[in-house]
Amino acid sequence: MTVRPPQSLSPSLSRDTGLNLLEYELMSERADALGRHELKVEKAITALSVLSDPATMPERREQLLDDAADVVWAFFIQREICGLRSNRDAVQRYCIPKEVMARLGIVRRKT
Repeated sequence: MTVRPPQSLSPSLSRDTGLNLLEYELMSERADALGRHELKVEKAITALSVLSDPATMPERREQLLDDAADVVWAFFIQREICGLRSNRDAVQRYCIPKEVMARLGIVRRKT
Protein backbone atom coordinates (compact mmCIF):
# COMPACT_ATOMS: atom_id res chain seq x y z
CA MET A 1 0.00 0.00 0.00
CA THR A 2 1.37 3.41 -0.97
CA VAL A 3 0.53 6.68 0.69
CA ARG A 4 0.47 9.98 -1.18
CA PRO A 5 0.87 13.37 0.45
CA PRO A 6 -2.13 15.70 0.21
CA GLN A 7 -2.44 17.54 -3.09
CA SER A 8 -2.27 20.86 -1.28
CA LEU A 9 1.35 20.03 -0.43
CA SER A 10 2.18 18.99 -3.97
CA PRO A 11 5.08 21.06 -5.33
CA SER A 12 3.43 21.51 -8.76
CA LEU A 13 0.49 23.36 -7.23
CA SER A 14 2.50 25.53 -4.88
CA ARG A 15 4.42 27.31 -7.66
CA ASP A 16 3.06 29.63 -10.31
CA THR A 17 4.07 28.23 -13.64
CA GLY A 18 3.86 30.07 -16.91
CA LEU A 19 0.86 27.97 -17.87
CA ASN A 20 -1.00 28.86 -14.67
CA LEU A 21 -0.36 32.55 -15.20
CA LEU A 22 -1.46 32.38 -18.83
CA GLU A 23 -4.67 30.53 -17.89
CA TYR A 24 -5.40 33.18 -15.25
CA GLU A 25 -4.97 35.95 -17.84
CA LEU A 26 -7.20 34.15 -20.34
CA MET A 27 -9.93 33.67 -17.73
CA SER A 28 -9.69 37.34 -16.85
CA GLU A 29 -10.06 38.39 -20.49
CA ARG A 30 -13.03 36.07 -20.99
CA ALA A 31 -14.78 37.53 -17.95
CA ASP A 32 -14.06 41.09 -19.10
CA ALA A 33 -15.42 40.36 -22.59
CA LEU A 34 -18.53 38.81 -21.06
CA GLY A 35 -19.09 41.98 -19.03
CA ARG A 36 -18.77 44.16 -22.13
CA HIS A 37 -21.30 41.99 -23.96
CA GLU A 38 -23.70 42.23 -21.02
CA LEU A 39 -23.60 46.03 -21.25
CA LYS A 40 -24.34 45.88 -24.96
CA VAL A 41 -27.33 43.60 -24.32
CA GLU A 42 -28.67 45.98 -21.68
CA LYS A 43 -28.39 48.93 -24.09
CA ALA A 44 -30.05 47.02 -26.93
CA ILE A 45 -32.94 45.88 -24.75
CA THR A 46 -33.40 49.42 -23.43
CA ALA A 47 -33.50 50.72 -27.00
CA LEU A 48 -36.40 48.35 -27.70
CA SER A 49 -38.61 50.38 -25.37
CA VAL A 50 -39.65 52.57 -28.33
CA LEU A 51 -41.37 49.55 -29.93
CA SER A 52 -44.45 50.15 -27.81
CA ASP A 53 -44.80 53.63 -29.32
CA PRO A 54 -47.28 53.48 -32.23
CA ALA A 55 -45.37 56.29 -33.98
CA THR A 56 -42.35 54.02 -34.50
CA MET A 57 -41.83 53.38 -38.18
CA PRO A 58 -41.85 49.69 -39.26
CA GLU A 59 -38.33 50.03 -40.73
CA ARG A 60 -37.03 51.42 -37.44
CA ARG A 61 -38.77 48.63 -35.55
CA GLU A 62 -37.15 45.97 -37.73
CA GLN A 63 -33.73 47.60 -37.40
CA LEU A 64 -33.95 47.71 -33.60
CA LEU A 65 -35.02 44.07 -33.41
CA ASP A 66 -32.24 42.99 -35.78
CA ASP A 67 -29.61 44.94 -33.85
CA ALA A 68 -30.80 43.49 -30.54
CA ALA A 69 -30.75 39.97 -31.99
CA ASP A 70 -27.16 40.42 -33.21
CA VAL A 71 -26.02 41.69 -29.81
CA VAL A 72 -27.78 38.90 -27.91
CA TRP A 73 -26.37 36.28 -30.29
CA ALA A 74 -22.82 37.54 -29.67
CA PHE A 75 -23.52 37.56 -25.93
CA PHE A 76 -24.67 33.93 -25.99
CA ILE A 77 -21.54 32.92 -27.90
CA GLN A 78 -19.36 34.67 -25.33
CA ARG A 79 -21.24 32.90 -22.53
CA GLU A 80 -20.48 29.55 -24.17
CA ILE A 81 -16.81 30.48 -24.44
CA CYS A 82 -16.87 31.11 -20.69
CA GLY A 83 -18.43 27.68 -20.10
CA LEU A 84 -21.99 28.83 -19.42
CA ARG A 85 -24.07 26.49 -21.57
CA SER A 86 -27.62 27.41 -20.53
CA ASN A 87 -28.95 30.78 -21.60
CA ARG A 88 -32.27 30.49 -19.81
CA ASP A 89 -31.13 32.56 -16.82
CA ALA A 90 -29.74 35.30 -19.08
CA VAL A 91 -33.02 35.51 -21.01
CA GLN A 92 -34.89 35.97 -17.74
CA ARG A 93 -32.37 38.37 -16.20
CA TYR A 94 -32.28 40.74 -19.18
CA CYS A 95 -35.96 40.24 -20.14
CA ILE A 96 -35.05 39.41 -23.72
CA PRO A 97 -38.26 39.54 -25.78
CA LYS A 98 -39.44 36.53 -27.79
CA GLU A 99 -39.26 38.63 -30.97
CA VAL A 100 -35.52 38.99 -30.43
CA MET A 101 -35.05 35.31 -29.52
CA ALA A 102 -36.78 34.28 -32.76
CA ARG A 103 -34.21 36.24 -34.79
CA LEU A 104 -31.07 34.80 -33.19
CA GLY A 105 -28.50 33.47 -35.63
CA ILE A 106 -30.19 34.81 -38.75
CA VAL A 107 -27.68 36.18 -41.23
CA ARG A 108 -29.00 39.28 -42.97
CA ARG A 109 -27.61 41.01 -46.01
CA LYS A 110 -25.96 44.34 -45.33
CA THR A 111 -27.21 46.99 -47.71
